[in-house]
Amino acid sequence: MVESSGTLFAAFYGEFAEHAWHDPEHDAYQLFHRRSLAMGWLDRLWGMNDAGQRHPLGVAGTRLVTWFQVDTSAVGGELPLPVRPFLSCAESATARIGTVDVDTVQVLLPVQAIDTASRPAYARVPSLLTVEWFADRTPQARTPVRVAVGGGVELSSLAGRLGELDQDVFTCRSHTGAAPDDLPPPPFDDTFWDGPALETVVLRGELAEWSCDAVGWLGEVVADCAAAAGGRTPLLFTVARGD
Repeated sequence: MVESSGTLFAAFYGEFAEHAWHDPEHDAYQLFHRRSLAMGWLDRLWGMNDAGQRHPLGVAGTRLVTWFQVDTSAVGGELPLPVRPFLSCAESATARIGTVDVDTVQVLLPVQAIDTASRPAYARVPSLLTVEWFADRTPQARTPVRVAVGGGVELSSLAGRLGELDQDVFTCRSHTGAAPDDLPPPPFDDTFWDGPALETVVLRGELAEWSCDAVGWLGEVVADCAAAAGGRTPLLFTVARGD
């Protein structure tokens, strides 16, 4: 069993059409659980908590497709927060339910689960060790995105920290401190994550590709940058396709 150090929460937003053959008994929870088990991630990277297609605190009109919630243990050494496998599993479960065109991914990042003291010098940001995975992507795959990061810590230096890293998976063109008014609010209340955000930064730039893999990679890097800056509270991380 996973000894929880925080909650990973993901929500997918976009256009969705349920498969005509989908059995309602095979809901998002069951599918995510089975996929996690099949990949060897259940009770190793996270413990199952909850999932669904509708959320009691979801806001009408946000086009929420599916959401997933797991308990994650503390990570350190060369291990990042398991955002990439988490989103991969969520994407696989969603695709079994219906055809989806996701245009916004929202993730609650439990920064407090990161043990920065155990990071070796060559892996201060462990996800940089896998940056070459995105190196052979066609230039046409690069996608303009907006990245909103909100939390209870000072975030104004985030763009600079990302710019100092040797990576081009995400290239930041500009950033502002204004909270976005056209991105969906999370389907949970402030007590769930020590909200509301005391500060929000919005980064505009390009992602190597529009995929849960790339979004998850960026989420892992953002979490490590925040932890290295002394952050010990969750971050609300939202990535929207388009500028």
